[in-house]
Amino acid sequence: MVAIVRRSFALSLLAVFFAVLHRAASVAPAAPSSDAASFLRCLAVDLPPQVVYTNASPSYSSVLESTIKNLLFVAPATPTPVAIVAAADASHVQAAVRCGARHGVRVRPRSGGHDYEGLSYRALSAARPFAVVDLAALRAVRVDAGRRTAWVGSGATLGELYYAIANRSARLGFPGGVGPTVGVGGHLSGGGFGLLLRKHGLAADHVVDAVIVDAEGRLLDRAAMGEDLFWAIRGGGGGSFGVVLRWKLRLVRVPATVAVFTVHRPRNQSATALVTRWQRVAPALPRDVFLRVVLQNQDAQFESLYLGTCAGLVATMAGRFPELGVTPRDCIEMTWIESVLYFAFYGTGKPRELLLDRGTRPERYFKAKSDYVSEPVPSHVWESAWSWFLKDGAGLLILDPYGGRMGGVSPLATPFPHRRELFNLQYYGFWFENGTEVSEKHIGWIRGLHREMEPYVSKNPRGAYVNYRDLDLGVNGDYDDDDGGVSGYEKARAWGEMYFKVNFERLAAVKAKVDPHDFFRNEQSIPPLPSSRKGLL
Repeated sequence: MVAIVRRSFALSLLAVFFAVLHRAASVAPAAPSSDAASFLRCLAVDLPPQVVYTNASPSYSSVLESTIKNLLFVAPATPTPVAIVAAADASHVQAAVRCGARHGVRVRPRSGGHDYEGLSYRALSAARPFAVVDLAALRAVRVDAGRRTAWVGSGATLGELYYAIANRSARLGFPGGVGPTVGVGGHLSGGGFGLLLRKHGLAADHVVDAVIVDAEGRLLDRAAMGEDLFWAIRGGGGGSFGVVLRWKLRLVRVPATVAVFTVHRPRNQSATALVTRWQRVAPALPRDVFLRVVLQNQDAQFESLYLGTCAGLVATMAGRFPELGVTPRDCIEMTWIESVLYFAFYGTGKPRELLLDRGTRPERYFKAKSDYVSEPVPSHVWESAWSWFLKDGAGLLILDPYGGRMGGVSPLATPFPHRRELFNLQYYGFWFENGTEVSEKHIGWIRGLHREMEPYVSKNPRGAYVNYRDLDLGVNGDYDDDDGGVSGYEKARAWGEMYFKVNFERLAAVKAKVDPHDFFRNEQSIPPLPSSRKGLL
């Protein structure tokens, strides 16, 4: 009976696939390639029909858009996958990878978070078919409070992870990012940092095991994959080495009470001078203190988390940063999980269950870029930024300080190399109006400010954070193997060394070892190291 159902599913799948390709020439090739048709037949044989969605499936659009956060990537002309496999089991991922490898259809994993450039579900060109393995159903979180560990599926969000930890212990936490709708899989794959980074380092520093489906469809844990691949997946970016299904995390201790404050200082009340001073103060504070700045409109918003009481936080600010003028009235004491809600939703008294909201369909357009700052930026540059970028409320600059634990870990320990920088700078522009002209205006602002900041940020190469993915830095080309992959590798170095610096070559060497045929490939995936450059590992 199962075989009959699957044969029937295969025939219907192909029929609707051909029909939709005829109707949707703007988003896919005008006729199905033999690769795509063979791939779909393979899926129909190896997978239950309820987990496979094609362009003709009634739920295809809703499944595709279920985790898209950027309206830029829901345009009709955006190249979309020939199939989405909504994996409910490891075997579904293995089958999708094996079918893709067998029939020449590359697979892109999607854990369902922010994905700034949408590379987990879209392509820049419709010339070659691709498929998506959606991991949203693989989001179980198992916390072992006694051992201070947790296994978490790549499809979980950070909010779901934090919620599960807090339900098991009020004295455990995890040093991940601020946004509760960020996907765990992508976050850990790029390193991941948040408000605990100065105390505990990156999120990826606390990964102690993982389970991955490799390019041959094998299911491997840390012992089976080897230390080179385990190194690469903890900061080398998602979508290059395989599909990580779940991660084992080492949790961190948090105090019973933490302290927070948010203070605003307008531009006309010394905001520029305070931001200039902040650059020297924040990275050198005691590691229990995190003090970030968000610049928007004509306002500097200083946000702090302290692993202790208000008395300690106010005293530290008075001693280290008296110019900011923090008073006991500004400070609030709460638990760690309450601080997660405070920074995610900007307020107190929010129900913990808000962390389980995985987000809605996209509501805005946005473009982001990033930099790392090695030396304090002169005050006149910040003053210019108010006029250039922050004049109408449609842009943010987010300054996250490093220092503390970050400076005590070698830049070679994981692929993430930016540990010795003063701070990360994120440029984030957003808008709600549709249309090419308005999009070009806002994206132009972002690119213009990024260009103006070049003399004042890290150099040789200029740094960028891979989890703030930015295709302006460069993309992989449609190169062939006639030169042994040398041209493709050299082209990828342009963006790869900005994200990974000297670690890029080691990442490419790992890629050549575990995925020599470049099955896991997208516009900014790691290419295999050419044979002419091998010998690093």
